[in-house]
Amino acid sequence: MNLQDIAKKLEGLQTVSTIAKNLNVKERTAVNYAWKLRKEGYLKNMYGRSTRIYQISALIKKRKGYSLYELLNKNSKVKIAVSEDYIIHAEKRPSTEEILVRAVSIGEFRVVLASIGLFNKITKWSRLRYFAKKYNLERKIGALYDVAKETIRVRRMDERTRKSLMNSKGTGYIIKNLKSKSFIHIEKRWNVYIPFNKSDLEVYKE
Repeated sequence: MNLQDIAKKLEGLQTVSTIAKNLNVKERTAVNYAWKLRKEGYLKNMYGRSTRIYQISALIKKRKGYSLYELLNKNSKVKIAVSEDYIIHAEKRPSTEEILVRAVSIGEFRVVLASIGLFNKITKWSRLRYFAKKYNLERKIGALYDVAKETIRVRRMDERTRKSLMNSKGTGYIIKNLKSKSFIHIEKRWNVYIPFNKSDLEVYKE
């Protein structure tokens, strides 16, 4: 049964439990089906109070999108495995700069760790500055760049971008309540708490 046929069978409002029941599969498998249906444009989140509700239709027009986690996995040594994806809806493939900033904005440990690997692929610092400002993450992106510089080989950030990031807002935790014992000097420089230590970054040296 292809995804469109599955969408026809599940037409209407569904939960993970009802998807599992209608398809006669386990709930874990139902979550995977929901992810695939969303990626192809057949499913939209409706969000119930306590149970997540999905609207499914075989007639929903597919929007072109890109999986943030797939893009991260292609560009970083740190791999992401998730049951629910983060789709960037766009006609063109998102730039490395946008992928990096969006990853940091999610605020999850492994996703932010994976973003470190993208700093050596940055080609336009002005574009990184643009997205950092858009997501109010300027100082946090600057701090993570300094962490990356001590971990992997990265291109030199131009002074204009660095000053712009330094003179902006966005202080505090990158990930709530997580501080570093290894990068205290960077935390003080940017007034931002780094969520990992040098041992967490060993994956980049393997």
